Amino acid sequence: MFKISQRRYLGNKNSILPFIESIIQSEIGHFDSLCDIFSGTGTVGNYFNTKDNKIILNDLLYHNFVSLNAFLNQDDFNKDALLKIINDFNKLSTEKENYFSNHFAGTYFSKKNAIKIGFIREEIRNLFISGKINLKEKFILLTSLNYSIDRIANTVGHYDAFIKKAFKDTAIEMKLIDTSIEKNASNEIYNKDANLLIRDIECDILYLDPPYNSRQYSDAYHLLENLSLWQKPEVFGLAKKFDRSKIKSEYCKVNASVLFDDLIQNAKCKYILLSYNNMGNSGNGRSNAKISDEQIMSSLSKRGKVKVFEQDYKEFNTGTEKRNHNKERVFFVKLEQ
Repeated sequence: MFKISQRRYLGNKNSILPFIESIIQSEIGHFDSLCDIFSGTGTVGNYFNTKDNKIILNDLLYHNFVSLNAFLNQDDFNKDALLKIINDFNKLSTEKENYFSNHFAGTYFSKKNAIKIGFIREEIRNLFISGKINLKEKFILLTSLNYSIDRIANTVGHYDAFIKKAFKDTAIEMKLIDTSIEKNASNEIYNKDANLLIRDIECDILYLDPPYNSRQYSDAYHLLENLSLWQKPEVFGLAKKFDRSKIKSEYCKVNASVLFDDLIQNAKCKYILLSYNNMGNSGNGRSNAKISDEQIMSSLSKRGKVKVFEQDYKEFNTGTEKRNHNKERVFFVKLEQ
């Protein structure tokens, strides 16, 4: 089965989950609810998910919303039926061209795989529309498809560009995902702007992992977003991207610190944990942090005394940038009532 952590994702926190846990144990102890408002693939929320607490998850990108629901919402699904569908998908063979193969064959995927991916996506749509699968089952199948193509894509881990050389025609292998609905009973999952959502929710712990720089996640994962939405938009350029203007994060732009302060001041929680690495101005222009340490401290200090914890950290990036002495920092605040 696919585990939630088995996707390549920029800035993922898999390697520092025990570090975050140690801070919670030492500074907080027991808690009933945690909100990961910039969830990405959901590894942080999943790590702290138990049947006795509530995890609130949110991400601006729809394909992440799909994955979060597949792994972490409480709706029931028919495991045996999904296994049969996945097995049939893995065995199928077709040569009929489709939207996906017309645009992405010979770039991110071989023609054979691109045709199969497009066919499977259309079949998932048809299964749902005909009532043969429910929404939870649709989310699971889409997530399985996204995770499986992530393993064979002709990329370095994202879709900002593809590798321009010959590649092996590795077969797609879809799998069921590793989920336990018994632990998900109280969870809430959203696909909203974080600064709007923050006004509508309450939690014990607010965990923040916002974008650090100008690299838009909607650019890096446009293909998965396109595949998940399946609206078949016009694409353009060598990378075959669609119009992503409505899903660009403001945290990657010049007004990031203003948005961050708004988020912090409107948070209704007991504790805030913010993950923000120490890139500063040590990378190239697109990698430079959009929110300075001074701005972070200024915003957080309005809500309480700030503690900073840090740990050496090897991030997942494009493979083209080598940065030494990178540290993951976690800023901690116990809010003053």
